[in-house]
Amino acid sequence: MPGQYLPTDYLPVAIFVLISIAFGLGALMMGAIFRLRRPYPEKLMPYESGITPVGEPRFRFSIQYYVIAMLFVVFDVEAIFLYPWAIVFKKIGLFAFAEMMIFISILLVGYIYAWKKEAFTWEVKSKTPG
Repeated sequence: MPGQYLPTDYLPVAIFVLISIAFGLGALMMGAIFRLRRPYPEKLMPYESGITPVGEPRFRFSIQYYVIAMLFVVFDVEAIFLYPWAIVFKKIGLFAFAEMMIFISILLVGYIYAWKKEAFTWEVKSKTPG
């Protein structure tokens, strides 16, 4: 009957989820069972695509990478909100248009603030003293 809730409709999805979880756990268990237990020198070396590593494998990243990454995430989320809004633009009316303009304005203020704080300026610092 239409409108009647049938939990059996979700049975294929539930089976798929259970099989997916079983495959994931099975792969983890197989790795734990069959891996080598003793570390050897080649395993402890950092992997560099078959090239012998040069220098220290660990170094500090500039904070600018993280600032750019956060700004990217913010503006990427904006794009995610704009796509569905653009699809139903004619159906939602003027009120939703005004709300989206407020949303874009707030993001524009954040973008201008980041620009004024020179978040997009990339300066390479010299490693030599003086």
